[in-house]
Amino acid sequence: MLESRLLLSHALGLTTTSLIARRDEIAETALFAALLARRAAGEPLAYITGHREFWSLDFLTNPATLIPRADSETLIEAALGAFAGRPAPETILDLGTGTGCLLLACLSEFPAAWGIGIDRSPHSAALAARNAARLGLASRAAFLAGNWAAALATRFDLILSNPPYIPQADIPGLMREVAAHEPASALDGGADGLDAYRAIIAALPGLLSPTGIAILELGIGQSVAVAALAESVGFAAPALKADLPGIARAMIISNARRDG
Repeated sequence: MLESRLLLSHALGLTTTSLIARRDEIAETALFAALLARRAAGEPLAYITGHREFWSLDFLTNPATLIPRADSETLIEAALGAFAGRPAPETILDLGTGTGCLLLACLSEFPAAWGIGIDRSPHSAALAARNAARLGLASRAAFLAGNWAAALATRFDLILSNPPYIPQADIPGLMREVAAHEPASALDGGADGLDAYRAIIAALPGLLSPTGIAILELGIGQSVAVAALAESVGFAAPALKADLPGIARAMIISNARRDG
């Protein structure tokens, strides 16, 4: 019922409040029927409407990018907690930026910071730049297409990433709307789901400022393996933050705790 109301609002160009107020006047339209058919076929609502809320901000979405999810808001909460009682980050890097939701949400919370978002997909980087402009954050954010942080020579106070972490063999078994519609490049973490973590964590010693913090999103059951990767390059045991269902969702890797 809620999704039908959202689709009808989108078809008619009305807010949901206006739709409710005029419900006796409005008949189903051909566009609404087409939108319902797309949803019934498994296409995600966020791709049909072109929008998804994240951290109370409105983000444009398209099939080139992973849809922002409430689980990923755990990374923003972790960042706010990590910098509580200490100077806020001035520089932020978002690896695999997608819609730009992680970087832009953090920039909205840390008003003196600037940041860079990188994505392998030029279409994703372009969409993230559009989101920055719509949210009034374009002057503090730049988006680049590239292979993780290969071209960067700058150090950052805060590094964020929601990397691909689904084991390749598990992708066909995901919900239909995910497996069939969201970009495989944003899901496929290789044979064991850890390929992106290996690349990112290997680069962290050269990317973090002396007191910098990296926060990585985790898949279910990945915390031990990813922590081992962090410790293998000299970081102390990372901290974890659970999402609302209690799953370890964010790993906090602190450069200040490295080698000690």
